[in-house]
Amino acid sequence: MKVEIYSDIACPWCYIGKRRFEQALERFEGKDGVEVVFRPYQLVPDASEEPRNHREWLAERYGPQSVAMDARVAELGRAEGISYDFDAAIEVNTLLAHRLLHLAETAYGPAVQTDLKERLLKAHFSDGVNVGDRAALTAIAAAAGLDAERVAAYLAGDEGTAEVRAQLAAARDLGISAVPTFVFEGRWAVQGGQEADTFLSVLRQVAAETGAVAPSPAEGCADDACAV
Repeated sequence: MKVEIYSDIACPWCYIGKRRFEQALERFEGKDGVEVVFRPYQLVPDASEEPRNHREWLAERYGPQSVAMDARVAELGRAEGISYDFDAAIEVNTLLAHRLLHLAETAYGPAVQTDLKERLLKAHFSDGVNVGDRAALTAIAAAAGLDAERVAAYLAGDEGTAEVRAQLAAARDLGISAVPTFVFEGRWAVQGGQEADTFLSVLRQVAAETGAVAPSPAEGCADDACAV
């Protein structure tokens, strides 16, 4: 079974969704036959390449409710073993990071890509790292097992950019407008950072050749997803 997870490094619910899905996968009887691949999605495609403080950036977008939004996510994250530090978090365009994830998948395989994805999410949400900085990305990639020289050369040029943009366009064509979105076998989609039990149920249903339909997207970061 192939599961494609559309997500953005800058999406807090994508971090929670990843953790919950992994908990479900660990309990799934057919886990050894499941291939997980992360696909790119950008919540803010036109985000600046200049880093900005997360709190200021979110307040400009959502106003006073941004404080409660962060608090809600932080509370839920703690239950999943995630330490969000929104005071230190830096917002920046995530295209470079998505290119790096593409390199990890195509050159090293899905398992390495999954490890890199976890490291990028932690760097962004817990460690206050600028995930638009090439040197920082190279260090993170090296820790995940990628060749540092190869990564540095890759990020210095445009390699992988066309492929990532094509995948971003494909996500739009699929009607994906909120993340995380989990696409099972290219046929069934589940949107949001659902509970682990829900993901486990879907895995079993898909294994039995039945589908699960995602709820309609909503704007902003709702209770389990982030939307444009």
